Amino acid sequence: MNATRFHRAAVAVVGLAVLPLALSACSSDSSDSKDSGDKASSAAPQAPDTSDDAAAGMGDKPFGSACASVPKEGAGSFDGMSKDPVATAASNNPALSTLVTAVKKAGLVDTLNNAENITVFAPTNDAFAKLPKADLDKVLADKAMLTKILTYHVVGEKLTTKQLASGTYPTLEKSTLSTSGSGEAYKVNDTANVVCGNVPTANATVNIIDTVLMPKM
Repeated sequence: MNATRFHRAAVAVVGLAVLPLALSACSSDSSDSKDSGDKASSAAPQAPDTSDDAAAGMGDKPFGSACASVPKEGAGSFDGMSKDPVATAASNNPALSTLVTAVKKAGLVDTLNNAENITVFAPTNDAFAKLPKADLDKVLADKAMLTKILTYHVVGEKLTTKQLASGTYPTLEKSTLSTSGSGEAYKVNDTANVVCGNVPTANATVNIIDTVLMPKM
């Protein structure tokens, strides 16, 4: 074999020897790139939790057909009521004047105004008007009975809309009431409809209802 042929053969052998190493290196680079991509993917920020549990108790606002009749400004507006304790706030809402009279007769103004984090189911004037006049007059004249009925409308915690969907809650009268419903349609004890819910006051959440609730006498 002459010198030229020997040189060509040597180059070919070296090339064959180097080729597997080059393929191995390319394979390694591809694997590293994939690993790097996987790591980048795993490090990507997670989407925010939008589950019902994460949203529970968030964004509750007044709802219901009767909310439209609430004044847009002044002490009786949602904003105005949110600055006063519940008995005072109710006194600024013309639709709750009978309830306010009853609360005063029972001597519960200070009790309600000084309570913390309560829910009041507040019957409208029309709700009281459903009662026969003789029965209403009798209740208003009997402080013990009036107190029992009014404190039955008060739950010792602020209930969210989610809680209104289904639950049984202890009242200040020492018994319980139940709520059920969905969307913007909720009932209390299957008899009273919430016509304007989630009304804020300084110390309470008010759910205005269309029927007076009656505890067991």
